[in-house]
Amino acid sequence: MSDIVIESAPPAGKQAKKKGGKLKKLILLLVALIVIGGGAAGGYYAIGGFRGHAEETNPDLPQLVVKEGVSDEAAEAGRERARRGRPDPHVFQSTYVPLEGNFTSNLRGGDAFVQIGLGVSTYYDTHVTENITRNMMAIRSAVIMILSESDPIDITSFQGKQRLKDALKNAINGVLTNREGFGGIDEVYFTSFVTQ
Repeated sequence: MSDIVIESAPPAGKQAKKKGGKLKKLILLLVALIVIGGGAAGGYYAIGGFRGHAEETNPDLPQLVVKEGVSDEAAEAGRERARRGRPDPHVFQSTYVPLEGNFTSNLRGGDAFVQIGLGVSTYYDTHVTENITRNMMAIRSAVIMILSESDPIDITSFQGKQRLKDALKNAINGVLTNREGFGGIDEVYFTSFVTQ
């Protein structure tokens, strides 16, 4: 007698459920990977990771001027530092721009006046210097407004002059940012300073 083995196929519904369960798991795994990858990419974008050299390759934007002899690695590290704050003077070239004419204004209270000569410096290319020239009238006005609010006693001290320099730098950068979309002034210098 021969043994007949009859295998019964599982019901059609159970096989479909097994395939459907695996498919659901695969889809959930793919969705989870997309969400995690998207979150990681979003975080990388938020810290500026996808910026790359987009800022440096747009010829319409001011570019930092790298000093001769600075390695590419040091220049890139300097650009990263500049994105977060102040450019490194060991990596980037300063351009000095004297502001034509003196600035004269009465000081707060009206009895005293100040007359100053100013110059500015930037680590950026000619875009910034052209912006200064193009907006000189607005810059002069902003400087005179700052001077007219200055305390005559305060600006005679070193600390008072430093505060005045900072206020002037912020005012000039404010004019350039409002009118050109970019400030770029790193320092303000007194070329003359007379009070009476």
